[in-house]
Amino acid sequence: MNFETVIGLEVHVQLLTKSKMFCSCSTEYSDAPPNTFVCPVCLALPGTLPVINQQAVEYTIMTALALHCHIPGYTKFDRKNYPYPDLMKGYQISQYDAPLGQRGWLDIEANDQRKRIGITRVHLEEDVAKLLHRTSVNGESYSLVDVNRSGVPLMEIVGEPDLRSPEEARQYLMKLRSIVRYLRVSMANMEEGSFRCDANISIRPENSTECLPRAEVKNMNSFRAVYRALEYEARRQRKVATEGKRLVQETRGWVEKTGKTVSMRSKEYAHDYRYLPEPDLPPLIISQERVNDIESRLPELPGTKRDRFIAEYRLSTYDASLLTSSREMADYFEACLKTEEIKQLPQGKRAKEIGNWLLGEASRIMNAKNVDISEFSRHVGPSQLGELIVCSHNTINTATAKAVLEEMFDTGKRANDIINQRGLSQISDAGAIDAEVTRVIASNHQAVADYKAGKAQSIKFLVGQVMKATRGRANPQVVTELLKQKLEGE
Repeated sequence: MNFETVIGLEVHVQLLTKSKMFCSCSTEYSDAPPNTFVCPVCLALPGTLPVINQQAVEYTIMTALALHCHIPGYTKFDRKNYPYPDLMKGYQISQYDAPLGQRGWLDIEANDQRKRIGITRVHLEEDVAKLLHRTSVNGESYSLVDVNRSGVPLMEIVGEPDLRSPEEARQYLMKLRSIVRYLRVSMANMEEGSFRCDANISIRPENSTECLPRAEVKNMNSFRAVYRALEYEARRQRKVATEGKRLVQETRGWVEKTGKTVSMRSKEYAHDYRYLPEPDLPPLIISQERVNDIESRLPELPGTKRDRFIAEYRLSTYDASLLTSSREMADYFEACLKTEEIKQLPQGKRAKEIGNWLLGEASRIMNAKNVDISEFSRHVGPSQLGELIVCSHNTINTATAKAVLEEMFDTGKRANDIINQRGLSQISDAGAIDAEVTRVIASNHQAVADYKAGKAQSIKFLVGQVMKATRGRANPQVVTELLKQKLEGE
């Protein structure tokens, strides 16, 4: 029997607010000692009352609007009750039947096709404390509780089970992360835990609407881990089903070292969280005027920006997708286009040239130095890159320009200053190159004979020898022309 994979994702996003969801404690706790960014509210001491973080509400509405959600006029917070050591109050303040965002969608591209994935809800809640599991010297296990994270604003985005493959799940997550980063509502870093994903995965016979018992997969902290975990889980469920064994509804954890999911606990029945309206917080009434105001301040989102780059700058879909993968990269690209330096090139070449440099040598440097485009721009500003690109057409060749860019990043100097100080200007005067061309012809008899015998590729070797002799400064086009004139004139 052939089976179809059915996947739905629940994504938790830590919001980039200055204070926690219901108190004034700072959210800048990542490098702080345990239990130092706390107060009576996030410690859940008796008699304390929560106060709603207005910025967190606005960030959630922004995200919901970006995901084409309906924003209701009435919303409220609820108590989600469950006993767990990292839950300070014994319940979590969350949203249940009246979330801030409802019935949205997100388009993804997978397998060269565009597909629309439904968004069930976008709601706001508080994060829990962090458990640190330890083993003592005598082998006994114990856990410590760090409350610094407790109460940090957490946005949950619940997707419909519309995903049909691990690749679609990966593309969905990447697109979702790109959107929240464009909105600047979160750092959305999976490795650091500010962008977390739980996946519900099941299989069903093809042409059937009835799924077999599903598994909820946890502990995935990268896009690669999500893909691998879902690949493994889909194979495991198919194997169990085809062997005639019984699948059970359960929670499973991904183990990176073994490349497998393992059973954590049975989930035969839905947990009764005993939701009830939060009595210490009033309902939120969201006016249409406020929604319209927030919507008017949304930035151009990655999908729209990519389509504009393709239409306006005549870029390929691949290049436009990479250049708009982050808001900072897209902004840097367009800032380069506006510089006076790049305007020295013909208009039709500017966008493609900048894109090639950003996606090529600049990206190589960023990867090697382990920096992002924001850090790169502090070393090499848009006008500096524009100047280098013009120099690569006029005064130096491409190989030299690449070396100059790395020196620009390391020193902060401009391209022309480095070129002048190191005497790197390209030699385009035929008379200055003629002697080296003659010497190379005289000392490479086999390559000369091969060229004259019809092996046109041999001239590339001869050009390389001239470039080597001139330390890369000779204009390769001039060198090629001189070589052809001399070889064909003999």
